[in-house]
Amino acid sequence: MLFYLCLMRKSKQYHIDDRQLFLNQLIEFARNTNPFVLLDSAEYDHPYHKSGNYIAALDALDTYHADFFAINKLNSLKNTHNDWLFGHITYDVKNELENLHSHNPDQVHFPYFQFFRPKYVIIIEPFHIEILYPDFIKENEIDHLVTQIKNFSTIKAERLNIQLKGRQSKESYLEVIQQLKIHIRRGDIYELNYATEFYHNQAVIDPYRLYHLLRHQSPAPMSCFYKTNHHYLLSGSPERYISKTDTTLLSQPIKGTIKRGENFEQDELLKKQLLNSRKDRTENIMIADLVRNDLSRIALKGTVHADEICGLYTFRHWHQLISTISCRVEKDLPIGTVFSNTFPMGSMTGAPKIRAMQLIEKYEVTKRGIFSGTVGYIKPNGDFDFNVVIRSLVYNQQNHYLSCMVGGAITSQSIPEAEYEECLLKATGISQLLNQSLSVHAS
Repeated sequence: MLFYLCLMRKSKQYHIDDRQLFLNQLIEFARNTNPFVLLDSAEYDHPYHKSGNYIAALDALDTYHADFFAINKLNSLKNTHNDWLFGHITYDVKNELENLHSHNPDQVHFPYFQFFRPKYVIIIEPFHIEILYPDFIKENEIDHLVTQIKNFSTIKAERLNIQLKGRQSKESYLEVIQQLKIHIRRGDIYELNYATEFYHNQAVIDPYRLYHLLRHQSPAPMSCFYKTNHHYLLSGSPERYISKTDTTLLSQPIKGTIKRGENFEQDELLKKQLLNSRKDRTENIMIADLVRNDLSRIALKGTVHADEICGLYTFRHWHQLISTISCRVEKDLPIGTVFSNTFPMGSMTGAPKIRAMQLIEKYEVTKRGIFSGTVGYIKPNGDFDFNVVIRSLVYNQQNHYLSCMVGGAITSQSIPEAEYEECLLKATGISQLLNQSLSVHAS
């Protein structure tokens, strides 16, 4: 351990002819490694997501878990190791930030908090890769590693025949939405993100093959493939929770979703419908305000800024409204301070945040775990980037439990039937991967 504390990394670059081919080969190679993370931008390119953002982490020098005091652990890890850290924080870390609890059933059992220092960090550019590796590893070992990856054959991604079942019946879901609207009328909350689960409890899948298909079918800028022991996360997330570059923090909450059209004319009409939707714009602005308030607690005075409100962005299956909020902070602001003031993300909770989380626990029937948590990395210089875990499959290979949770913002203007249809829309990419429609009947 003492040797690793003073670890230095070397860097070596290698030419690649085809980035997507290399990424597919890397995913196949990862069958032999644990843990493994691929943070996948899916070639999505706009001012806040550069298409060159592909970072992978292979194997672990050290792995760190926590069952409590996770935010303190995160600070300790950053202070102890001047090195890369990759990992996740589950939604349930909220319980150590506020007087909350999580007693709903959990079949996935994703670790509460986990970060690791990777043996290899791989940065994947269009025509070259850069490998960052410990200085005690010989250069010819890195040459051999790259040769091994490039020699892997990519497999054909195939759909499965697995039907996900609803944890709730449609009738139960609609009744909950009515109850939440009563809370809104009483003034308990203004908005709440309510989630429901679709699952299969005897699923035998190949997570690697399935992620190949997800990458092709539902590309999104904050996607990731994450393997830790027998737990897998296959995420097609479009949403950034928070990032730090030098002294700038950036958060990009998503609120407002509409399906894609069947042709260009219909697609343009649906875009206009979303942009002009009072309900969708209201829920987006509410959460943008919540994010501004969260950031104001840690920002340098007068630096919180709404870079964009209700920007329209198009993905494979839907259009989204995304707001971008930024601020400046002290350069040495502890990462734990950032998380303790902003986590969980407002887009997955509601406003006011604490009361919304209390009602989420009361009305949801599944423990969220990694869903609406976050996966990302921390650089040695303190910069970081973390996603929001949505549009995802979570798989426990040990008990063969496969889970997909989806949610939406409930406001005073919500129409229960429309909210249910939105949940089904958000799960469309996942259900198509499995070659099945979703079952709307509770088991």
